[in-house]
Formats: sequence, structure tokens, C-alpha cells
Amino acid sequence: MKKTQRSELFERLQESIPEPVTELKYRTRFQLLVAVILSAQATDVSVNRATRPLFRVAATPQAIHDLGVVGLKHYIRSIGLFNTKAVNIIKTCSILLEKHAGRVPCDRAALEALPGVGRKTANVVLNTAFGEPTIAVDTHIYRVSNRTGLAKGRTVLAVEKALLRATPERYLKNAHHLLILHGRYTCRARAPLCAQCVINSLCQWSSKTA
Repeated sequence: MKKTQRSELFERLQESIPEPVTELKYRTRFQLLVAVILSAQATDVSVNRATRPLFRVAATPQAIHDLGVVGLKHYIRSIGLFNTKAVNIIKTCSILLEKHAGRVPCDRAALEALPGVGRKTANVVLNTAFGEPTIAVDTHIYRVSNRTGLAKGRTVLAVEKALLRATPERYLKNAHHLLILHGRYTCRARAPLCAQCVINSLCQWSSKTA
């Protein structure tokens, strides 16, 4: 895809999604971190359903740490892999309290050192909580990038690097949410809505639906 086409693609997405923000519900950076950890292999809807009552009773690292693994499981048991996630979140709370004064760190190395936080989760937190121009590649973004020809790659990391090169600077901050929302609601894995797609004429996918 040519530079002018990439710019046009993001311009159209920005016009169709004027407020590209995460659908996870949170009030603080810590709550966002917990929600993103929980969102692995889970939908935002299911995470919000679990965190709504959780954050009412425990909204800080200390409060969630005080719940303990068993107490936390009570709130997140409806989410996939809740056993592992509960252990990781409690460990993360301990590290935040011991090493970061209860605050979410703003650098990648420190974030990725937290249990349950990999590169994708770190990218989401850096972009959403701190406004960093990073792009977390999930299944939606991977699909949109490869289908459209915007940034092709065989691995998540390859697509991430290609997107960082291909995305015009003025769209880097919003690119993550623009692409994920487009992939979630229009460029779906099954039954994509190609006829309604605002970037249809730019898309290079050979299997567009009628």
C-alpha cells in the first residue's frame, strides 16, 4: 500500500470512528492494567461485567492485594483462565506496592516485568494510559493489517513493527484503537461487512464479500 493510500486509510477510519477509545471500563491506570490483564482470551464485555463489582470494593493495588487470590477469584471466575490471572494480578499488586509506590510504571521494561504483562498488554497500557504512540497487535489488528495490505507480517511482532513504519505520525496515538474497533465491528473474522467498509476501495484483500 502506498504512503498516500495509508494516509487516506487512517483519515477515513478517523472520520468513521471520531472517538477511538478502549471499550474496557476503568477510572485509573491501575484499573486499566488489571482490566487488560483480564482481557487476554476474553471479551471486553465479559471483563467489564467482572470488574464493575470488583472495582467497587477494591480499586487500588493495596485493596486488591488484601483480597488475596481466593477473594479475587470470586469476582473474576466468569473470565477464562481466571485461576492464573488471579495469581498474576495479586503478584503484580505486590510488585507495584513494593517497587513502584503503588503506581503503574510508564516504561516498557518495568511493565513487562509484572506477572501477566507481556508486550501486547504493555503496549495497551503505554498507549491508553500514558498516550505513547505504540500499537498493541491483537487478533483484530493482525487481521486488518494483513487483509488490507496496510502492514503485512507473519507474526504479531512483525505486524507491529510494520505498522509503526506504515502509520502516519499524526495517527500513531489513535491507530491502535482505530484498527481494533474497525476489526471488531466491520472487518470481522467471519462475515466481514465489506460493503459497508469505509476503506473498501483501498483494501487489497482478494476475498471481499459482496
